[in-house]
Amino acid sequence: MRFFAGLWRLAIAALCFVGTYEAWQRPVLWVYFTFQTGAVLDFVMLWAGAATILKGIQPPAWLKGVVTLYAVVTAAVAFLLMPPDDPNYVPQVLGIMTNTMLHRIAPIMAVVDFLLFDPHRRFQWHYMFSWLIYVPVWFAFVMGRAWLAPTLLGSGPAAGGNPYPYTFIDPKTLGWQQFGINCLELLGAFFAVSLILFVIDRIEPAKPLLG
Repeated sequence: MRFFAGLWRLAIAALCFVGTYEAWQRPVLWVYFTFQTGAVLDFVMLWAGAATILKGIQPPAWLKGVVTLYAVVTAAVAFLLMPPDDPNYVPQVLGIMTNTMLHRIAPIMAVVDFLLFDPHRRFQWHYMFSWLIYVPVWFAFVMGRAWLAPTLLGSGPAAGGNPYPYTFIDPKTLGWQQFGINCLELLGAFFAVSLILFVIDRIEPAKPLLG
C-alpha cells in the first residue's frame, strides 16, 4: 500500500505538471490562482510521493494541509463558477483537457490522498488562519499587476486583454463595492474549507486509513 500511495501522489504531480505546462509557454497565465497553486501542489506531491516510496522525510503537515485547502477551493470554483472548457482552445493530452487535469482531476485526487494516505491529528489550530495568508497576497498581486499591465506587462490574461483573471474579481466590471464583497466572501469560503479540513484531521485516526 505504501508504493500505491507513493504512485498516487506522483500521479497527482504528473497531472499538475501537464496542467501547468501551458503557463510555462505563456507566462501571462501565471496570474491565475489555479496555475500558481497547481505548481505548488505539483512540488509537494512530487516530494510526498518520492518520500513515501523511499521512506524519506514527508512534507510538513502545514504545507500538506495548505495545498489540500487550495485544491478543494480550486475544484469548487471549477465545478460551480467556471464555464466548461472549450476543447477547441484548451490543449489535450491523451484526450483529456489540461484544464480538466489541473482544475478537477488533480484536486479530487489530492483530497483522496489527504483522507486516505495522510496521518492525521497533526494540524494546529492556528493553521486555519495561517493557511489564508496567501489569499490577500494573491489579491494584491492581481491588483498590482492589473495596474502595471497596460504600460509594463502587456495585456491579458483574460479575453479582450482584460488583466483580471476572473470575472468575479474584476472591479471594472463589478464596481469596487461588489469587488470588495466578493473578496470577503471568497476569503470566508477559504476559511470555511480550512475549518472543515481541521475538523476532519481531528476526527480521523492518527495513522493513515490506508498504508
